[in-house]
Amino acid sequence: MPTAVVTGANRGIGLEWVRQLLDKGWDVHAGYRTDEGGLSGTSAHHHQLDVTSKESVEAFAASLPDRVDLLVNNAGVADGRWRSIEDIDHEQVLKVLDINSVGPVRVTQALLSRLGGDKMSTIAMVSSLMGSVEDCISGKSYAYRASKSALNMFSTAMKNELRDANISVVILHPGWVQTDMGGPNATVTPLDSIAGMIQRVEEQTLEITGRFVQYDGEALPW
Repeated sequence: MPTAVVTGANRGIGLEWVRQLLDKGWDVHAGYRTDEGGLSGTSAHHHQLDVTSKESVEAFAASLPDRVDLLVNNAGVADGRWRSIEDIDHEQVLKVLDINSVGPVRVTQALLSRLGGDKMSTIAMVSSLMGSVEDCISGKSYAYRASKSALNMFSTAMKNELRDANISVVILHPGWVQTDMGGPNATVTPLDSIAGMIQRVEEQTLEITGRFVQYDGEALPW
């Protein structure tokens, strides 16, 4: 039975990752920050995890099996969607960057010894089209956009090093998903988003490591 690790797994698309991976026969280890939420109704292994804390991340890693086949770095937060540059809250920007950009790096570092080796592992970085510089037409959402751009660059920068360790990286845009973060006008259901992203994970190879792709397979601009 392959082993998957999902961060930010107590609600939204994280919880749907857990549900669909369990349905596919994965042994799932799910991280949550403060509240187990919907995880309480699943057979996943539940672990408290604060991706901004080195100590929490290290304790989380130590509680996992020796082998991890899939790491889904999903934990993330929105920002204030400030209407103008004058409204930007600097402290909140740093918090968003810490969770969305640096958090996945902390988790990846802590799990490196459990990934790759004789058999390929995959790291799925849950990013966003809002991290695309080319696609940034409307602006706004300064911190969220910057955090996902930074995550994309971290992921691209590490892809060659991780490929040498038999680890493939895929950077995923889940679509505009009907969750608390996505809001009521979102166009994609969690079911369809995660089913598509799991397909992208299943087709991942070392040859295509580092690609930035939408849940439905569309290649995205940087």
